[in-house]
Amino acid sequence: MTAPAPLLDDTRYQAVRSRDARFDGEFFFGVTSTGIYCRPSCPAVTPKRANVRFYPSAAAAQQAGFRACRRCRPDAAPGSAAWNVRADLAGRAMRLIGDGVVDREGVAGLATRLGYSSRQVHRRLTEELGAGPVALARAQRAHTARILLQTTGMPITEIAFAAGFASVRQFNDTVRAVYDRTPSELRAAPAHRRAPDGAAAAGIPLRLAHRGPYAAGQVFGFLARRAVPGVEEVLGPPGGRTYRRTLLLPYGTGIAEVTEPAPDRETGNWLGCRLRLTDPRDLSAAVQRVRRLFDLDADPYAVAEHLGADSRLRPLVAARPGLRSPGAADGAELAVRAVLGQQVSVAAAAGLAGALVAAYGKPLAAPDGGLTHLFPEPGVLAGAGLEETGMPQRRRDALRALAAALADGAVRLDPGADREETTRALLALPGIGEWTAGYVRMRALGDPDVFLPTDAGARHGLAALGAGPADADAWRPWRSYALHHLWHHGAP
Repeated sequence: MTAPAPLLDDTRYQAVRSRDARFDGEFFFGVTSTGIYCRPSCPAVTPKRANVRFYPSAAAAQQAGFRACRRCRPDAAPGSAAWNVRADLAGRAMRLIGDGVVDREGVAGLATRLGYSSRQVHRRLTEELGAGPVALARAQRAHTARILLQTTGMPITEIAFAAGFASVRQFNDTVRAVYDRTPSELRAAPAHRRAPDGAAAAGIPLRLAHRGPYAAGQVFGFLARRAVPGVEEVLGPPGGRTYRRTLLLPYGTGIAEVTEPAPDRETGNWLGCRLRLTDPRDLSAAVQRVRRLFDLDADPYAVAEHLGADSRLRPLVAARPGLRSPGAADGAELAVRAVLGQQVSVAAAAGLAGALVAAYGKPLAAPDGGLTHLFPEPGVLAGAGLEETGMPQRRRDALRALAAALADGAVRLDPGADREETTRALLALPGIGEWTAGYVRMRALGDPDVFLPTDAGARHGLAALGAGPADADAWRPWRSYALHHLWHHGAP
């Protein structure tokens, strides 16, 4: 997806005047008379136009000397839909920065993953976001630090390093610059209920913001039908379900719990989440993986406007406002599950994945409810016999070839992977066809414009709609969302 046309400043100001939450995360505005920056929906009195400056990212506003507003918490706004779905350098870089690559590998590591020089990456990000990779990572570290300060009982010194800062002094200076408070003052501010025994004991409670309506029932149902025993579970009745899963993270492991909002909840564009991490340095990476899984940075207004223009899709869009296209918490896991799902039902695929987990997954130190294992890593599966799955020999060969390609880097499914290159690499593997490559591209790489014409559910949906595969071309660039509408429409 290419870059969208930039908004004019007058249009941005109208969004600020109307407190339009649709633009939260799409841009930020600083107020020169107060020295603070806000999200468009901030409930404060609208500032005079002459005192307003607009910025494409929170990092750019911070770099210009503005402090985060204490009322609207602009650092917690949902991510820009553009940066999270675009396939160009800026979009890929933003996804990697969100996953913490700059903190772990530096700007040089980010540039290497993207296939560009550090100077090129810095120039492109500065042009489009008003800040380079270091400033963008710094803004994320500050947000992580605020969460840990206000929701855990961790010592402040430990928080500094858990958030990714190189020193306590750097941590103190950044928190003061971004929030106009010392870490101790920020911790004392009203916030979510703090876990009395620290992050590890009770977990870190979060509110994961999203933009516009969110079809939670469909998303939680989609994940529940595909839940892999041992790695995932969905508890409770519809309208009050909790999705739980294990996570393999850069520094350790974690368990994520996301709660389905009650259908009658009138306010709050967010999902409740709790993260239990063996290493708090994984907080940013865990948050971003959950956000991708639940497609929280989508722009449902743009999707509905485009798909609703089709007379056949219009009733479907109206019936399910805010329908999302769930991503993946781990790209390699999703790819393996896609191969397991070839030519079998959703339930059968989940069963095969459960057998794989029981045989090759790494057990947790202690079971947590129905969660017992981490999903098997590619290096383990590459040399496994896989007889436990009962799959045909050719399918097992395909799974081992995929696992080997993931393990040695021939196929990349990290947040910054190039979608076209990854698709070509997948199709070059034995036993990987168009359906599998497309499904992986849609979910593991978050591509909003994938259609699966050979998919049985898509064919049923098209037939029920009185349409054919050729009609899907009119649904670009949101064919992934159209596909989900078809799946729901064509289901028994």
